[in-house]
Amino acid sequence: MDPFLKIGITCYPSLGGSGVVATELGKQLAEKGHEVHFISHSVPFRLGSFHKNIKYHEVEVSDYYVFRYPPYDLSLATKMAQVAKEQELDVLHVHYAVPHAVCAFLAKQMVGDKLKVVTTLHGTDITVLAQDESLKDLIRLAINESDAVTSVSLDLMRETREVLDITRDIDLTYNFVDGREYYPRSTCECRRDFADPEEKVLMHISNFRPVKRVSDVVDVFNLVNQQIPSRLLFVGEGPDLPKVQWKIKEMGLSDKVHFLGKQDDIAQVISMADVLLLPSEKESFGLVALEAMACGVPTVGSIAGGIPELVAHGETGFLAPIGDVRQMADYCISLLSQPELAARVREACLKRAKSEFSSDIITAAYESIYYRVLDRKLPQIKPACG
Repeated sequence: MDPFLKIGITCYPSLGGSGVVATELGKQLAEKGHEVHFISHSVPFRLGSFHKNIKYHEVEVSDYYVFRYPPYDLSLATKMAQVAKEQELDVLHVHYAVPHAVCAFLAKQMVGDKLKVVTTLHGTDITVLAQDESLKDLIRLAINESDAVTSVSLDLMRETREVLDITRDIDLTYNFVDGREYYPRSTCECRRDFADPEEKVLMHISNFRPVKRVSDVVDVFNLVNQQIPSRLLFVGEGPDLPKVQWKIKEMGLSDKVHFLGKQDDIAQVISMADVLLLPSEKESFGLVALEAMACGVPTVGSIAGGIPELVAHGETGFLAPIGDVRQMADYCISLLSQPELAARVREACLKRAKSEFSSDIITAAYESIYYRVLDRKLPQIKPACG
């Protein structure tokens, strides 16, 4: 029997942690020799260059006049079933319960039980959508009918069980980073564009939604800058960006803050920072904190969601209660004013990212799940050439 699998992956292809992880997982699986088929409405933005083991299948939505809204969910389910039949997929790995796991459930009904469905829960499908009574039963069905379900944190797993009354087994599979891409970069020239040599650099990266509490980032920076000459770099865009820009202007900090917009080479950008700020009130995992960790940059953030599972308090960063900007600022000041502490935390970041959240470890965990649901023995696979 061929040791390699044919795996379909569906995710949100645009910017977002789930799309990044799903795409990187597909690339890792393809490198190991598996045949990977991405099924979505557009090419995942992190898919990158050509790989012989990766194929993309576009979902085309019908514009039939009787439909008030384009029926993307039905088109996706149909495309999943079509690809599964034509390509003889072994596993369909979907990221997010709604709509992807629901569509996978429908596809399996069309294809048959030979097709196995693995659903990965990333966050808002549970923390937001599952709070809607009109969607609860649908999400519960999709989760219970999956052949395996994974969660990116223990906190998200707990919330899934509580909100949806789920009793089935859920596998913990943390997000990961590829150490070939995420490592400390040389940033001397880039950093000079934003900060003087004696200044420290604080950074925040997000989609600027209210849940990210970006206003707290400004408050923390203001307190830090009063004691340590610093600059604040914002990366990303989103609905709260205008509010933040107004607040910075009102506080007289405009000359100390830079907005970099969306950036593709996150490792290069993060490497310019001395501290990453992540004061979110909800965060199922906190992928950006892991990306920073892999680049040797500690996170100062909130005790929320899965962040404490990722950031080891006092070891790879510091965590404070949600909204406690004074405590977060004090932690930043300690890191920025004590070179020995900063060096120790930096080394701990690099070690933890490699030992706990490397792509090799997490990809192997997913492979184990695939073979388990297929009731096949996990083979010893050597990486294939890309």
